[in-house]
Formats: sequence, C-alpha cells, structure tokens
Amino acid sequence: MDSSTTAQCRQLEAAVGGARALSCLTGSRAYERFTGNQIAKLFQQNPEAYSNSERISLVSSFAASLFLGGYSPIDYSDGSGMNLLQIQEKVWSQACLGACAPDLEEKLGSPVPSCSVVGAISSYYVQRYGFLPTCQVVAFTGDNPASLAGMRLEEGDFAVSLGTSDTLFLWLQEPMPALEGHIFCNPVDVQYYMALLCFKNGSLIREKIRDESASGSWNKFSKALQSTEMGNNGNLGFYFDVMEITPEIIGRHRFNAENIEVSAFPGDVEIRALIEGQFMAKRIHAEGLGYRVMPKTKILATGGASHNKDILQVLADVFGAPVYVMDTSSSACVGSAYRAFHGLAGGAGVAFSEVAKSAPRPSLAATPSPGASQVYEALLPRYAELEQRILSQARRPLE
Repeated sequence: MDSSTTAQCRQLEAAVGGARALSCLTGSRAYERFTGNQIAKLFQQNPEAYSNSERISLVSSFAASLFLGGYSPIDYSDGSGMNLLQIQEKVWSQACLGACAPDLEEKLGSPVPSCSVVGAISSYYVQRYGFLPTCQVVAFTGDNPASLAGMRLEEGDFAVSLGTSDTLFLWLQEPMPALEGHIFCNPVDVQYYMALLCFKNGSLIREKIRDESASGSWNKFSKALQSTEMGNNGNLGFYFDVMEITPEIIGRHRFNAENIEVSAFPGDVEIRALIEGQFMAKRIHAEGLGYRVMPKTKILATGGASHNKDILQVLADVFGAPVYVMDTSSSACVGSAYRAFHGLAGGAGVAFSEVAKSAPRPSLAATPSPGASQVYEALLPRYAELEQRILSQARRPLE
C-alpha cells in the first residue's frame, strides 16, 4: 500500500528513457510498491543503513533463507515485480540498478529460475523439527506466481478472479509490455511469461447495477442476461464508479448502436451492457499485453461472481472459449506444493503439467454460444475505439 516513492519512480523511468521503455525492460512501468523504488528511497533517506546492509531479500527469498540457514537467491518470477529484472534476458538491469542505489547487484545476488533447487535444509530444522537431512529447498516465489501454479494454467489459458476487484492471470508466449498491467517470468516454465491485469470496478459495480436495474435480485439479473441478445443490439456501456486502473477512467458512459452517447438504458439492456463491457475490456487489455485466445484455451473463473452461470456464459461468449470453475481458496499454498514437487522432479527438464496431472480437475461451467465469435469480433473494435475516445477526454498520457 506504500505510495511514498513517486519521486523515485519518476527518476527510474527517466534513467531508462521513460515509462514505456522501463515496461519493455522490466515488464512494468515504475510502481511505488515495487522493490527497486523502495530501495532507492531507503538509500536516499538513510544511506548509512543502506551501506551497512549485507543483503537485500524479497519476502519470498527471505523465507527460503530461513529454511536454508543461508541466503537464498531471488527467483525470476517474484524478481519480475521489482522494476529491476530484465524479463527477456533474466538478468538484473544495470541501468535500473544504477538508478536506484550503488553496489546493488552485490546486495541482491544472482536471480535463479523459479524451479531451482537452492540447497538442502539447514541442520537447525533437522535437529529441532526432525526434517530429513536430505530435504531439499526449491526457490520460493510470490503469491501471484504461486497462484498461477496452483490453478495449473497452461499455454493459452487464463484465470479471472471476479471479486471486489477483477484480476486476470494470463499465460503468455510473446509478451508485449504496456503502461498498464504487469508481466512476470512464468513460475513453472522458464520459456514463457505470465501477466496480471487488475480492474478496480468489479463486484461492487455489479451489485450496484443489480440494485438499480434488478430490484437487488441476482435472479432477476440473470433473467436479464438470458432475455437479451448477444451483442445487446449494439448498445455498449462503460461503468466506472471509482477511478479505474485499466484504463484510468471514471464515470458511466453509454453508447447506442450509432456510437451516440445516451444518458440511460432500459434495465435489461443496462445489465447486459455492464457484463459484456467488463469482459470485452478484459479481452482488449489482455490482447494488448500479447495474449491470444487459442483453440485449446481454457478460462478458469474464481471469486464471488463465478457462481453465476449467466455471467460465466457471457465470459465464454466474449472470449470464445470454455469456462471452468474450481476451488482456488488456497491456490497459492497448493501452487507452492506443486512447485516444490516440480523442482524435485527435475525442474525445467520436466513439464509442470506432468507433475500436477493427478490433481482434481476443474468443472466445466459454460461453453461459447453458436455465433458468439462473429458477434464479438465485430463489437470488440468498436468497444476499444469508444474506450479510447473516453480516455482521450479524461487522461493525460503517462509517457
């Protein structure tokens, strides 16, 4: 939640040629919470404490260090959330290190693949807790990469968490870093990447529209989705009651089939415009980061709204892919267990899917309706164009 490092963020972006250049290098533009900017602040405000530091760890690598009884390296995947790692080459960026603090590479150590065995457990744990001396420690990673592992996503798949905020986890082959979202090294396959996109207007705006247009009833909300046509007869809506992150827009905007902005929609149309708009925005911004729907793509839906089959039907229709549901309440913990198993099984030399093949399978919840792809392939460019129109009126470019 720390946002006290805005000055350091601007300094880092300036050092590498701007926000977009930093995103192409490290997977994200400069963010206040990212470790590099926090280190820069510490060095500027307390240089003595910085110079006295022998090692700087992430929470993940520090936890692994406790088990090792020595310093554990930072893994590629969690290291991607620092604004310091070159995600393509998987080495620290000398330009970013130099912009943050002196001698930083020495304090960070060399990053390692996320599936690396980093050493044997320390004798302390053997003696005090009875661990076997042969017990190996696999590199620890962050909660989001561990969740990707726990949800067992594969190439072309993505997961969407439909909660207070909506979050997209994407498996990427050819990343295209942008000014929004984050791209990380993939925690289970070193050749690939993962991306995160967060949309702030999630369940709260769905509940508001339910209250306004469906008398507070999810049953009526679902009936509205069932009774309206795919594509909503060309009516499109943008619903951002709080300042959105992806993209930076606030307010409600409704457009009829002629792209003329209107003040209101009938209740059923409003409900479909909300849900279609939310999912079209997700697809547009995912594709902006290099994501492509493939014939084998699976969508994994989690969170509160994943219990509503009619909302999931719209998700399947907009993306043209089947939607599955599963219990992911402890996906980061389960993913960490799979990752440990994967590291021991041989890491990069063994497919992660082989290691996790006996895990419970998700349940099929929705498949694309006939004709859905034609409807949404036609609508998506319109939606993207209207979003840009709203954005150009409301936002100063970050570059």
